[in-house]
Amino acid sequence: MNRHVAHFDLDTFYVSVERLQQSHLIGKPVVIGGVSDRGVVASCSYEARAFGVHAGMPIKMARQLCPQANYIRGDMDQYTKYSNLVTDIIADQAPVYEKASIDEHYLDLSGMDRFYGCLKWTEELRFRIIKETGLPISFGLSVNKTVSKIATGEAKPSGGKQVGGEDVQPFLNPLSIRKIPMVGPRTFLLLRNMGVSKIETLSRIHPQMIEQVLGKNGLVIWKKANGIDDTPVVSYSEQKSLGSERTFETDTMDVNFLHELIVRMTEKLAFELRKQQKLTACITIKIRYSNFDTHTLQKRISYTSFDHVLIDVSKELFKRLYTRRMLVRLIGVRFSHLVAGVQQLNLFEDTPEQINLYLAMDRIRKRFGVDSLGRAAGMR
Repeated sequence: MNRHVAHFDLDTFYVSVERLQQSHLIGKPVVIGGVSDRGVVASCSYEARAFGVHAGMPIKMARQLCPQANYIRGDMDQYTKYSNLVTDIIADQAPVYEKASIDEHYLDLSGMDRFYGCLKWTEELRFRIIKETGLPISFGLSVNKTVSKIATGEAKPSGGKQVGGEDVQPFLNPLSIRKIPMVGPRTFLLLRNMGVSKIETLSRIHPQMIEQVLGKNGLVIWKKANGIDDTPVVSYSEQKSLGSERTFETDTMDVNFLHELIVRMTEKLAFELRKQQKLTACITIKIRYSNFDTHTLQKRISYTSFDHVLIDVSKELFKRLYTRRMLVRLIGVRFSHLVAGVQQLNLFEDTPEQINLYLAMDRIRKRFGVDSLGRAAGMR
């Protein structure tokens, strides 16, 4: 059976949400991120990109390139709300979908072409999302995730593009290697130094040579350049959570000890999130008493993987949950509603030092082990 995979991507998502709240921003250059010169650009409008502004750039540099832009700190609560709204619409119609990030979804429509045109169905879903949310969104429809994602990029802004099986290579060949997922700045420069700038050139190089130059990821990139990608669309309802539980040899009522353990467990799980480049939007605390009664309490939050945010919520939930003052046999922390993403979602802060601190701490943990570094509040 031929595969039909659609990729939906909300156009300049943060900017679009801000424009729903502030219509005077429509058509004007907008930059989302920390508003002081010490901040970093989290997202920007197409109008700002025309001046050379891009995500990850220091705000100070963005102001030099585009001083007339509207600079906004950003509101993760609103972005999470609209992300979930779009997901709910897709879940209502799509047979199988995967939420790849806060603003991206993959849909497996394989088999639907026998009953209903996949392109027509995808276009109607896109129009429904636009009508019910007011957000511009683009889609790509093709034989696998890679080609559909690249097609979405070519369809932007606010458009759609279908690439049939026989058209995959003609579609990919003239495009820049930058368009291939997994080709970051370093890989791009390495390939450019080899004289490779177009996907067609990369697709014709012997795969063993690419593997020797780029390592094991080189073969994956070569396959993508040839339109080969067997990665399945993983049903969002089956997305795994991330959790940790601790059963005590001796039941305890030591509240200070339990608080410290909650901090330590949450901190380790947050590190694991960042290592896997994932974000969570839901925290659950679990308590099992000595009589085996088990209670849980959860809270939805804005997408994050930062310790200081997650620890505060975990401690709050534990405080609300542990009210019986009985001996505790087990305690657990679990993160769910996971999506792919990195801390660009937290670049609305004016404290790049904090982000750099996390990066430094994570480097130490990766080198010396997860227990090599931790907060004093969880170290007893």
